[in-house]
Amino acid sequence: MRLLMLAGILLFAQPQSLSGTLTITYHDHTIAKIHRSHFTYPFASLLDQEKYQLLINQLDRKVYQAPVDARINGQGAIVSGKTGHKLYRSVFQNKFYSYYFGQGTGKLRAPLIKVYPRVDAELLSQIRDQRIGQYVTFFNSGNKSRAHNIDLAAKALDSQVVFPNETFSFNKAVGMRTKKKGYLSAPIIVRGEFSEGVGGGICQVSSTLFNAVDRAGLKIVERYSHSRRVPYVPEGRDATVSWYGPDFRFQNTSNQPILIRAHKYGGSISFALYSSDMINVAPRKVPNASTHLPKEIKQENEVQHSSKP
Repeated sequence: MRLLMLAGILLFAQPQSLSGTLTITYHDHTIAKIHRSHFTYPFASLLDQEKYQLLINQLDRKVYQAPVDARINGQGAIVSGKTGHKLYRSVFQNKFYSYYFGQGTGKLRAPLIKVYPRVDAELLSQIRDQRIGQYVTFFNSGNKSRAHNIDLAAKALDSQVVFPNETFSFNKAVGMRTKKKGYLSAPIIVRGEFSEGVGGGICQVSSTLFNAVDRAGLKIVERYSHSRRVPYVPEGRDATVSWYGPDFRFQNTSNQPILIRAHKYGGSISFALYSSDMINVAPRKVPNASTHLPKEIKQENEVQHSSKP
């Protein structure tokens, strides 16, 4: 009850003086300067909570540092993750109230609270050995743009971890395929199926992952086929994706976290799923992809899409 009364007093009390500046710093750099008068209603002598919320949201964006998950590098070694941080809002509120209901100027170092990565080195060491699913498809490595896009997407997916009951989204994990992120136009036609535009080749990555996931016996939540058959997987075994359209999603219905490993080597892209030896899964039979490379026809005009087969 006393705490509620104190909170009410702090919320509605009038500051003793509307003059004076509060300087807020982060890593010894000033990130905001504020005045009491800006947070006080002109005729009600009350703290404007809406303006206060805007302030802490802006500060949180300025000081936020995302954590970095642990991963497995190209040599198979585990690279430790990094702890991030964000604004410690409750501590900041107490310090802000001390300034607001006090007098004169003030200086405040933005208080931070740690944000830990979802995946640490210890977890990876426990789920990296038991392979539960694998699939490989092949492509023309001489098509440099398409091969480059496949490599970028594979790197975005490598070392991803899907926890029990979690639903994995291909689009969310890979992100939007844009030139700014390094994706290239891949203007070709494969067996009559257009495959040009920024991010061309991404659908082969999603299709390869789909078959690895299906082979591991996991639950497919969302998967769409192309309008025509594509050559890099058996008929009906593809998974088309587009940033503003179809997605490929699956759920980890097992009792253990699952590690996704992706690897591009020459003219092949492969996915392998790993977990601990305590995992409960029921693998499915999935036909292998053909090693025959389809004929590619280059096109002069590029059609700009976020991703295509």
